[in-house]
Order: sequence, then structure tokens, then C-alpha cells
Amino acid sequence: MAATEESAAALLQDVMASMKVRPDDDEDEEEVTKEWGSVEVDAEETDAAVKKVQEKEAGGVKEEVDDGDGGGTVDLPEMALKSEKLNEEVESPDTEIKKVLATDTPYTSAKSFEDLNLTEPLLKGLYTEMKFERPSRIQAETLPMILSPPYANLIAQAHNGSGKTTCFVLGMLGRVDANLNAPQALCVCPTRELAIQNEEVLLKMAKYTGITCACTAGADDRVSASRRGKITDQVVIGTPGTLKRWMSKDRILDARRMKILVFDEADHMLATEGFQDDSMRIMSMIARQSPNYQILLFSATFSERVKAFARNSVPRANEVFVPKEDLSLDVIKQYRVRCPSSQGRLDVLRNNIFPLAEKLGQSIIFVRTRENASFLHTSLQQDGHRCTSIQGGMSHEERDRVIREYRSGETKILISTDVLARGFDQAQVTLVVNYDIPVKMGTWEPDYELYLHRIGRSGRFGRKGAAFNLVCDRKGEEMLNKIEDHFDRRMDEVKYDDEDAFERVLKEAGLA
Repeated sequence: MAATEESAAALLQDVMASMKVRPDDDEDEEEVTKEWGSVEVDAEETDAAVKKVQEKEAGGVKEEVDDGDGGGTVDLPEMALKSEKLNEEVESPDTEIKKVLATDTPYTSAKSFEDLNLTEPLLKGLYTEMKFERPSRIQAETLPMILSPPYANLIAQAHNGSGKTTCFVLGMLGRVDANLNAPQALCVCPTRELAIQNEEVLLKMAKYTGITCACTAGADDRVSASRRGKITDQVVIGTPGTLKRWMSKDRILDARRMKILVFDEADHMLATEGFQDDSMRIMSMIARQSPNYQILLFSATFSERVKAFARNSVPRANEVFVPKEDLSLDVIKQYRVRCPSSQGRLDVLRNNIFPLAEKLGQSIIFVRTRENASFLHTSLQQDGHRCTSIQGGMSHEERDRVIREYRSGETKILISTDVLARGFDQAQVTLVVNYDIPVKMGTWEPDYELYLHRIGRSGRFGRKGAAFNLVCDRKGEEMLNKIEDHFDRRMDEVKYDDEDAFERVLKEAGLA
């Protein structure tokens, strides 16, 4: 067994052992202080370990590679940013929802938000601020499980746009006591951007409730623990590295009143190559102080391995699975562009793709390394093209600005490493360009799943989309051939120097 798996297994035993014991509700303050003081799970954490966690949260693990263009740093796809509004087009009334109940507790699907016994201020936020009319199907099934005794644990999988964020945000708001100034709900997210997004949704929904939220984003850079003081907000949202520090080393996050723990993008949070160890440590710290807390795992995808680990990690959990609707490649036209050289790819962007992209909705150009992202951005801006770029080496403020400008439509063309390859939902994206074909780390084998995620940034929610794949050598050609065979889809070739051909194929795709 790998070292990380041994560590996770040990922490899992610790969590499950802690959850079997419920402390006396009448224990005195001295005993509580002893228990609080004993939570030193990672106070001795090394600087290297802290840096590794922060690097993950900042934009994915990085790997130095030689890509034939002088090498560079690769960002893994860790970011998950969703559309601001519930996309009901994704949800078919005929979609099957699979449920596995851990207890005999009967649950009735909620036809309206009133069926959930929510407070009037919370209902007002749903209707007047969120503009919701009724629960989506995933909300109708999961919210009664979250908000009804015995407050069972939940493992939920549903596709993007189905309303998962509302499920756990409303679940947290529905369970906390607005009159108790102590942390009662904790949401753990893989990235700073997702923590900010979830906080924005929560504050909007909770506008009339008096419930407040503390978020690690922004606080960890500008406010020291000594200046911040003990957290008294009812809800806390953040990334695992800072949350662990707040709970153990800084001791400003007290978990004694914790009722509910949420893991957003749980597939990343529980994967061995993701935040599994961090997640288990957070669960262990909470279990020691509040053994009967409720755990919610939400994700769009769960590998069989992560699903098995989740079932072992979260005892007696109800399960709700909405089969992930396969991305329809039929609505995304894929094209192969053979370029005469590496520099030829840039010429194709300048002369044939950008003039058309600027007339379309929005476009994303994917590159493999941070260095290529910076190079393309600088080169194209010097030519007078309006574009922006994002990659894992940028500061928090820079990343926030780029996302905000792209969300608002202020910029229409975005250059990105794979930090945005998964989960980034922007309905206006119609064109994707693979400047570099995605490959598996340490190999020249195509990364088929990542390719699908990349081109899937276009053609969202049933809209039409197109993808240009630029290749300039035999390796690139071979990788595209393998991708064609894997998906059983042929890619028409567009001549790199035929400007009319680019416009013609985009018209055929229904975009130009």
C-alpha cells in the first residue's frame, strides 16, 4: 500500500472511532478545553508540506516538462467554476435518479421549497435574490435527506448545471442556528476560486437570515490569525490547507458546534492524487469534537476507486446518483489543422482563427504550459488582439480579475493552461482551440478524458460548438489519430493557410 493510502487508512480509522463516541452534553468547560487543546493533527507540519498544499489550492499541482518548445510548467486541471445560474436545460424530466438509502427513514421528494420547512427569511432569499421558482430534480431528492432527522450522511453525484451548489448551500443554511455565534457548517473546496464562488452564492441566499460566513480566500493573505481572532460566523468556507491551519495551529476555528461538513468537488477532495489526506485530517479533527456531525459529498464525477473510498469514509450514508449525461460530440465539430512548424501555429491563430473568433461568442485557447500561455498572450496582444490568459502561477488577484472579466464578457478570448479544463461552465463559449494536444503526465500518450473536458468547454447545454486541433509534427499527428480512434469520430482537415476554409467550416458548424 502506498504511503498516502496508509496515512488515509489510519486517519479513516481515527474518524470512524471518534464518531462512535458522543461526549456528554453537560461536560464542563475545562474538559472541553482539554479536548480542544488535544487537536494537534498537523501543528508540526513542515514548510514544504504547507507549500505543497498551497500550490494545489492556487491552481493545481505543477510538473516540469520538455514539450519540444523549450519545456515549461504544467498545471493540472484542479479548478471547477460553474455557471452563475441553474441551467435547467441540462436536466431532462426523464433523467433517472438512482437512490440507495442507508436507513428505513422515508423521504418524500420536495415539490416546492415550502415542503422543506425552511425559515421565512431563507425562503425570501431563494425567491427574491436567487430568483428560484422550485427545486431542481437533484434538489428535490437530496434536500429532504439533508434537512430531515436523523440528518444522515449523503454521497451525491450529479452533472454540472443540475443545482448541486444550491443543494449543499441551502443544506448548510437550513441546519445552522442564526442566533448561535459559532461555526456550525463547514464547506471544503479544492481551490480558492471555488471557495469564493460558493461564498457569493451563500451570502446571496442568506441575505435576510442574519447568517454570516467566513472564507479563507482573502483572509489567509491579508489577515493574520492573531488579528482575526476566534471565528464566530455560522458558516465557514475554504480550502483545506488554510482550514487545517485555522483548526490546529492557529486554533481560531472551533468545531465543537459543527453540525454539517460539505466537500465540494468531492472526487478531487478524496482522490489520492488530490486532497485525500487533507480531507481525512479535517474529518478527524471535527469528529473528535463533534462526533455526530453530518457529512455531504457532492461531485459531478466519482471514479469507482474514489466512490469505494467515499463509502468507507462516510459511514451510513444515503446515496443519490444522477447518471452523468455524456457530452455529445455530435454538437461539437472537431477539426485538424496541420501547421508547417511550431511557429506556424501562432501564425494560424493570428491570421485565420482570431479574426473569426472575435466575431463569435467567446473562445478558449488551451496550451500545455504556463510559459506557452504567457508567450501567446504577449505575442497576440502585441499584434493588437484583445485577449487575456490564466495559469496557475498567477497571483490570486490576477486570477480573480481574469475570471471576472471573462464572466462579464469584457474579454472574449481566453488563453488557459489545463487549470480551466474541467468544470468551467460559461455558456457563451463556442470555440475551443487546442494549441497543444493534451497528453498524460510523463508520456506522449493522449489524455482522452482531458481532451473531452477541453473541447466540452464549447457546446455547453446543447449549444453548438467547434474545436480546432493544431499539430505541427508527427507526434501530434499520431496523437490526433489515436483520439479519433478512441472516440470513433473523424476530424476533417482545414488547410492552415486557407482563410476561407476556416470561415466555411465555422459556418457549417453553425457558428459563423
